[in-house]
Amino acid sequence: MMSLPCVVAVPARLESSRLPGKVLADIGGKPMLQRVLEGCAAAQAPAAVVLCTDSQDLAERARQWGVEALLTSPACESGSERIASVAEQLVARAGGSDPARTLIINVQGDQPFIDPAVIDAMAAEFSRRSPTPEVLTPVYRMGAEKVHNPNVVKTLLAADGRALYFSRSALPHVRGVDPAHWPAHTTFWGHVGLYGYRADVLQRWNALPHSPLEHTEKLEQLRLIEAGIGIGSFPVAGESLSVDTAEQLEQARAIAAGLAR
Repeated sequence: MMSLPCVVAVPARLESSRLPGKVLADIGGKPMLQRVLEGCAAAQAPAAVVLCTDSQDLAERARQWGVEALLTSPACESGSERIASVAEQLVARAGGSDPARTLIINVQGDQPFIDPAVIDAMAAEFSRRSPTPEVLTPVYRMGAEKVHNPNVVKTLLAADGRALYFSRSALPHVRGVDPAHWPAHTTFWGHVGLYGYRADVLQRWNALPHSPLEHTEKLEQLRLIEAGIGIGSFPVAGESLSVDTAEQLEQARAIAAGLAR
């Protein structure tokens, strides 16, 4: 199996709408973004890790931590749009020559405990599948306590592993059953906030039509689904905490304190 050229792109900005400045929030003595970049750098498959940001401050910090940074427009509306704006430069960083055979892995800048093994698993999945997928994302079996939490993204899967839809609501709906008991009747899949893109898909990002679903759920992957671009999935053992709320930030700090003991 020949490995595809691969690069990790981490989109980040300071002006988060729900938790401003969260990427620099202290988690166990380190800014969250530093933890993300260090976790990505520990993966074996990528040729490079690149921060994509509209913040000169974040870019300078990344370089101090030994990670390259590319400056992007502040007008980018999502992480995927941000890395799409520098896709050609990312292909070069991956060592690729053909965008249709180059993998760009989008790791969100709010995942302080990203598992390098999941990044490597993503690269392996892309390399072993034929034809090369357009987009892949990892999913995990969701515990009952998360099914009705709107801050945890759910994934509805087809029998072959294709992602049919992503939502902040529980999917599927279990008709005739009290929602508290739904997890006893079907498997709910959670979405790990990680996307693997064929670089040529990202190069077409700005040409994709406006997505009412993306706007409604505030989930950028719905733009792809609404445009007819397939998103495959592969299962992983557990989730990677994404910090979107003050509660999740405190959860991250508690995890870091436990790891330090």
